Amino acid sequence: MNADRLKEEILDKLPDIKVGILGDFCLDRYFDIDPGIEEISLETGRPSHQVVRVRCFPGGAGTVTNNLHALGVGRLFAIGPIGEDGEAYTLTGCLDAMGVDQSCLAAHPDYLTPSYNKPLKTFPGKEPEEQDRLDIRSRGPLIPELEEQILRSVERVFTELDGLIVMDQFEERNEHAVTDRVRGKVERLAREFPDKVVFGDSRARIGEFRKTIIKPNEREAAQAQGLSQPPESLAETRQGGLKLSARCGRPAYVTLGERGILLCNSVDGSATHVPGFKVPPPLDICGAGDSTTAGIVSALCTGASLVEAGLLGCLVASITVQQIGVTGTASPEQVLQRYREYQDAGYRIEAIP
Repeated sequence: MNADRLKEEILDKLPDIKVGILGDFCLDRYFDIDPGIEEISLETGRPSHQVVRVRCFPGGAGTVTNNLHALGVGRLFAIGPIGEDGEAYTLTGCLDAMGVDQSCLAAHPDYLTPSYNKPLKTFPGKEPEEQDRLDIRSRGPLIPELEEQILRSVERVFTELDGLIVMDQFEERNEHAVTDRVRGKVERLAREFPDKVVFGDSRARIGEFRKTIIKPNEREAAQAQGLSQPPESLAETRQGGLKLSARCGRPAYVTLGERGILLCNSVDGSATHVPGFKVPPPLDICGAGDSTTAGIVSALCTGASLVEAGLLGCLVASITVQQIGVTGTASPEQVLQRYREYQDAGYRIEAIP
């Protein structure tokens, strides 16, 4: 790949593609606290932290959606459960501002829209100081009506899409968007339409995806193989990645943090290391994996090779981690500039024997 191909045959084609995002759409809320005006509560005698700004962004599956939008993907379809609450109102407003099709979002009054509430103490001339986070989400089995709506929505919209991203956000089985039945539906559709880009990301069940390109990190890949710790060498990671690729029947992108990605493809037994672009601190790695997903899938949908897509994922992530205290994104212009920096720095994409 060169800069001309990246621009003209990948980035410039993104407005023409359609991507569905199936998963748990969450609300990320950042509460900026000014410690200089902290008060003591008259009722409790405890500190009363003064919030001077609230910033809201789509989180979870919404983070991937936000990154796809920033890259310039033309049509985005949100598929998943939400509540009928204030968090849903704010979340859908954020998605609406990006032009996301929300006809496949299933709402229910007894479901809590997941929300990550992140207090940050702010200081002049310094990085913000993160405080304890407050998480909101439903507990217990997913409401059957929501599951049925999700199954129907996936079936209805799948043929329209160039790619489908499945984001299995939470570790509890069958409590949120990607239930066993939903994952089974995706597998059946992927088998029926083998030319579609179907991409899975899961914190706890990546080894259960079939006919789906998968993207575990090192820990998730090790867990899927019953290992307590990730391997130390790329050669050992290659062995495990190829096993996962063979199990799911599609390539596996094993993410390695700042070291980049190891692309494992059991079809030809190959493993390719795509180095990450090293950036100086301060860094905020929250959402880095989601931005990697957005880069990979958007590239694959334009016809990029597996390796080219992995490189785009690394480039996007290297940009988003430099954005502190916010859900980071990368524009096509930023990606193109980072690619030139990547080339100038002499990074080498290499096969791992």
